[in-house]
Amino acid sequence: MITTQNIILVMSTIGAFIAIIAITLPFLEHDTFGSRLKTVARRREELQAAQRQRFEVSDHNKLRRRQKHAGWMGEVLKRLNLIEKARSPELRMKLTQAGFRGQGPIVVYLFMRVVLPLIFASVAALMIFSSKNLDMDPLVKLLICAAAAALGYFIPGILVANTIKKRQHQIIRGFPDSLDLMVICVEAGISLEQAFHRIAQEIGDVSPILAEEISLTTAELAYLGDRRRALENLASRTGAEPVKALTIALLQSEKYGTPLGVALRVLSRENRDDRMARAEQKAGSLPAALTVPMILFFLPVLFIVLMGPAIIQVINTFQE
Repeated sequence: MITTQNIILVMSTIGAFIAIIAITLPFLEHDTFGSRLKTVARRREELQAAQRQRFEVSDHNKLRRRQKHAGWMGEVLKRLNLIEKARSPELRMKLTQAGFRGQGPIVVYLFMRVVLPLIFASVAALMIFSSKNLDMDPLVKLLICAAAAALGYFIPGILVANTIKKRQHQIIRGFPDSLDLMVICVEAGISLEQAFHRIAQEIGDVSPILAEEISLTTAELAYLGDRRRALENLASRTGAEPVKALTIALLQSEKYGTPLGVALRVLSRENRDDRMARAEQKAGSLPAALTVPMILFFLPVLFIVLMGPAIIQVINTFQE
């Protein structure tokens, strides 16, 4: 039975069977990689739609309130030929860093810079020139009115600058926690868009301002074609140095292919060290800050408690 012809026949049959399996097997295999890509794309589209709907609803209510006030203010600025300043990119970015977005806050800001000097100068002139007890030279009175007008002109800028500082302080205070979450998300294999979305959800209660900025970045990553532009917008909107460092790390990692997890860990450690240094600095300056309140409030009470009974005894002795 075992002949050369039978062996050739069996080997030919086995070879033909293997060839048939090799040809048909790729058509029978399930494309797991393609299904994963489709799942990721579907999830990204869901995140895009959710972010757009969320920001459209929240921004629509804000814009309606602002447009009511900015409508007639804009007409006043148009009559004064000042509406062109509302298109200034520097002014827009400055108000954006303070948390005021859109055209309405720019119009209100410019309107206040026009109206407040007139109001302050009018009030100062009314108080000075109507008072009969003030014996001043007219030139001095005019200088006081001019100083009041200058104060009214600079007050909106001072308020916006203080708002920017407070906003950046709140962002910096909650930034190390968000970096730790980003490190966990990146090392878990989550994409940058989903990592930002997750961070915005987790830190919403701790730092709502930072969560808002990260949510805006998530939306921009979803509908902007250039990821670099979305990350640069995050740095420019906040104006905080730690956020700028994060943006640079993300851009360099995307451009040169460097490990993102290592860079994020270094940034997280640096931000935590900086926060600890700021806390130690505040603790070190606390005795100097408490000196004046102790002199004004604690020491008089202490002297009254210690010397009060002796003074009362001396007064009673003289009365007897």
